[in-house]
Amino acid sequence: MINIFYEIKNFRIKNEFSFINEINILLNNEGYIINNNINYIFCNDDFILAMNKKYLNKNFYTDVIAFSYSTESLKFSILGDIYISIDRIIENSKKWNEFFLVELKRVMIHGVLHLVGYNDKKKEDRKLMKKKENFYLDLFQF
Repeated sequence: MINIFYEIKNFRIKNEFSFINEINILLNNEGYIINNNINYIFCNDDFILAMNKKYLNKNFYTDVIAFSYSTESLKFSILGDIYISIDRIIENSKKWNEFFLVELKRVMIHGVLHLVGYNDKKKEDRKLMKKKENFYLDLFQF
């Protein structure tokens, strides 16, 4: 089950079902099922900065942090939390001259790709992840 939570008051996704359906399509396409929960938590910069400091020992803003709680025994089952800073989505959409909803979907896709095992630490990994993001953004055009 995909859940959406809000740690901020001034933001809501209008059609949550559509977003959830798209993430389910992505997971199915990648060969994963949800036996447990994926939680999207939308927050502001201060909230995600505190998370970044506390759990990752990093002192900077970021658009998304994904925590996977899946175990090896549940190889193709997903369990995790994805924190998304709406402040960063707004800033990045302006910076890259992109529509807010496109940037929001990109970050939601990025977070779930982390949960299914994609990484973006190395240049080659970043290229593959960007390719996957673009594939799913094209698939989910609105």
